Amino acid sequence: MNNKILIAASLLGITSVIMGAFGAHGLKASISVESLQTFETGVRYQMYHALFLLFVGSTPLISKKTKRLIFYFVLIGVFLFSGSIYGLATNPLTAFNFKTIAFITPIGGLLLIISWGIIFMDFLKIKSKNDN
Repeated sequence: MNNKILIAASLLGITSVIMGAFGAHGLKASISVESLQTFETGVRYQMYHALFLLFVGSTPLISKKTKRLIFYFVLIGVFLFSGSIYGLATNPLTAFNFKTIAFITPIGGLLLIISWGIIFMDFLKIKSKNDN
């Protein structure tokens, strides 16, 4: 599981850098400053969660079950959250109206929040085990 998490983290990180460069250089002249800032929000959250998965995949402090849950919540969350933000920010450039699926952005955000909550709960269990 750790290897799968680390590979996914690396792919999220790589694509985050690519999307950031694309936004800064390829989209600058094509979308508004506000849309560019929105796009950058998607890039930033994707990178935050790539780093989060790097930690999750490399630490022995988290149980295997917790790692699995976090892995899926983060992957789906980033896809829905950052993916929909990329679509919404570049909406004027596409034939598809991403505003019709804008409701998936907060669902993705919720999944990311849940992943952090899951690790928090796992850490509380570690703390209480060590206190006894």
